[in-house]
Amino acid sequence: MFRLHEPFIPLFPCALLQRPAFSQQPDTAYIAEIARHREHYKQEFIAESRSPLTEADTAALDFFEPDKAWRVEARFERTPNTVPFDMPTYSGRSTQYQQYGALYFDKDGKTYALEIYQNVRFLTSQKYYDYLFLPFKDHTNGDDTYGGGRYLDFRLGDIGADNFMVIDFNKAYNPWCAFSDGYNCPIPPAPNHLEVRVEAGERNFKGEKKH
Repeated sequence: MFRLHEPFIPLFPCALLQRPAFSQQPDTAYIAEIARHREHYKQEFIAESRSPLTEADTAALDFFEPDKAWRVEARFERTPNTVPFDMPTYSGRSTQYQQYGALYFDKDGKTYALEIYQNVRFLTSQKYYDYLFLPFKDHTNGDDTYGGGRYLDFRLGDIGADNFMVIDFNKAYNPWCAFSDGYNCPIPPAPNHLEVRVEAGERNFKGEKKH
């Protein structure tokens, strides 16, 4: 997992998304996996020189309890011939992204769609050329979670040969703007505003935001 902040569709019928369920880990193993993921997330703040948080601040990070129901399998559809566009950030600046594809998943009898993006600047980076960015908003924003939305990170290799990939909302994290001013945090585009409460992943920061 990595944090790459700078200083900062018509829906298809549900039947098209159906296929044999992917294998699930035992709940205890999954809870342990999420615990390790979150501990690594905290350690990244401590190790990163540009981090908005100190080691003491990480005690104020807060998360929903792991909920395996929010680990969903999505059908990936490539969107070729897209052109770069300016994705606004909460600092007032913008960063160039291009849409790489769309993801379709079912939850509680409804089908949802999300767009997934590439940062144009990273396309020439040996380290991050395969980085995929999924910013989203949902109905918990401004209530249980940060009002500006949350993010998920992927690599091209996360897309299976069968064009399915796992979206684990339990790994959704806050942009650095949730903790401090002075960062260029992309604003999730309108197509990625989910009409549902995603009660998974990172919650509002319990500490005091820095200015």
